[in-house]
Amino acid sequence: MSVDRLIRDMAEGAKGASRILRKVGRDKKDRALELMAAKLIEKRGRIQEENAKDLSLAKGKGMASALIDRLRLDDKTLRSMADGLREIAALPDPVGEVIRMWKRPNGLQVGRVRIPLGVIGFIYESRPNVTVDAAGLCLKSGNAVILKGGSEAINSNLVLAGIMAEALEDAGLPERSVQVVPTTDREAVTTLLSLEDHIDVVIPRGGEALIRYVNENSRIPVLKHYKGVCHTYVDEDADPEVASEVCFNAKVQRPGVCNAMETMLVHEKIAEAFLPPMARRFQGAGVEIRGCDRTVELLPWAKRAEESDWAEEYLDLILAIKVVSGMDEALDHIERYGSDHTEAILTKDYQRAQRFLEEVDSSVVLVNASTRFNDGNQLGLGAEIGISTSKLHAFGPMGLEELTTTKFIVYGNGQVRT
Repeated sequence: MSVDRLIRDMAEGAKGASRILRKVGRDKKDRALELMAAKLIEKRGRIQEENAKDLSLAKGKGMASALIDRLRLDDKTLRSMADGLREIAALPDPVGEVIRMWKRPNGLQVGRVRIPLGVIGFIYESRPNVTVDAAGLCLKSGNAVILKGGSEAINSNLVLAGIMAEALEDAGLPERSVQVVPTTDREAVTTLLSLEDHIDVVIPRGGEALIRYVNENSRIPVLKHYKGVCHTYVDEDADPEVASEVCFNAKVQRPGVCNAMETMLVHEKIAEAFLPPMARRFQGAGVEIRGCDRTVELLPWAKRAEESDWAEEYLDLILAIKVVSGMDEALDHIERYGSDHTEAILTKDYQRAQRFLEEVDSSVVLVNASTRFNDGNQLGLGAEIGISTSKLHAFGPMGLEELTTTKFIVYGNGQVRT
């Protein structure tokens, strides 16, 4: 079978499965999720045999050790994946929830109810644990999903797909509800992105190059974010100890993720007192500082920032620092260079905190907390399939509710339009 025919067949199967899933009750979906969780542990030997093939290939290609670690499915990771499925099962089912009802003057009862999106195409890189997270979220929200992982995880993803298919069959649900594309041929993505009659939405997750390729070549709506240029603004009324802890966490805890702080903005009134000890702490953690003119005056060892640094997503132990005259300049800087992902303000001033929340147009805006909290699990969604900065129809971490839409329902008793 050609790659084109293979993907079309998968999409047709997913469309059929989605018609069944939209009317499946919570008990059956949760049963499937619990079975998936149990089988991940029961069949861990089989999973790790296939995972070893991916690890061996990755090492042979000279892949960085950090990326190889993200591929590894050890016992701890598998237990975490299983726990994640059980957490999704424990969450409320969004499908069928009536958002509101109202009565029209003519007696019609009008309402809105949550329904699944339908068929989701999920295109992502590395990390085979994401395969299971995405499958669990899509299943619980009543969606069929076609998963196209990176070539570096093909063996791991295929064995996980087989195990999830077994669980679906045991639970009495269509196996085509969760499918992994079984080829690394790039034509698979090209075909997938063209099937607008079968796939309702595409969600890419990975590097900026992948996401831009998907968005530029898709005939299907795309939920995406290109990059996370996340800012923390240290206001003149910030608590220095709180600011030090939050900024350090935002940059250093996991610098290679999209919600890590990339630029720190510091009010000029506290820059002289706050920046030197803060920068020394960063320096001790191996962070390279690239600063504006005032920053370099205060930190002579820092590199002078180029214009390109302000819009850069480093995903590394590199931090841009700019001293600003106040809230207005901080907001202007975020508006110009931000990516609508995550921004935070550190302040004890309630009015400035509220102004920041109101005026910053990003998917998550925080007061006195680390940008690292832009995460579905951390925000109480249970899990997420990704973060959207595209606003239509989701903005921010996408959990179960974000994998649904709403339709109107109308009850009448013979009304006709005049």
